Amino acid sequence: MTARLASALLPLALAAGLLAGCATDPEPVEPTPAFATEEEAFAAAEATYRAYVDALNRVDLSDPATFEDVYAWTTGEANANERESLSGMHANGWTVSGETVVVWVEGTASDDSTTVTVACTSVGSVAVVDATGDSVVDSERADHYALQLEMTYSRESPTGLFIASSNAIQEDRCG
Repeated sequence: MTARLASALLPLALAAGLLAGCATDPEPVEPTPAFATEEEAFAAAEATYRAYVDALNRVDLSDPATFEDVYAWTTGEANANERESLSGMHANGWTVSGETVVVWVEGTASDDSTTVTVACTSVGSVAVVDATGDSVVDSERADHYALQLEMTYSRESPTGLFIASSNAIQEDRCG
């Protein structure tokens, strides 16, 4: 570049720099809520949990490919726990029969990233036996149990939510 061209472009570069310094900061963008209402979030949470239980009911412990639909509804801690549990049952040669039934699901809290629900589930018809045919189900297991489910928002989920954690809780209405 010649000295003449450089000296001609210098004022333009300085003017552009000065103008850029005068530009206003962009307005902060409010995040789009995952759901328009809390009721929508709770409906999505119920649909998510029901889809997860449906996937769980289709599991064949002798065929790990059937685990994938369960994993598809979970993320984080819940996903890691499912992988460990199902892989362990498969490795031990266990067999499951019967169906888990969702009795009810109730939303308890929701914000832009997380929805918390309580679900009551019936497992009275579910049997799990080891390779010798002996039951591995605790004889004290209740036919119904309640879970507190934390679900996180994701555009990748068909319902908008993935199950992130699941913890057994005491719930008198579930029994």
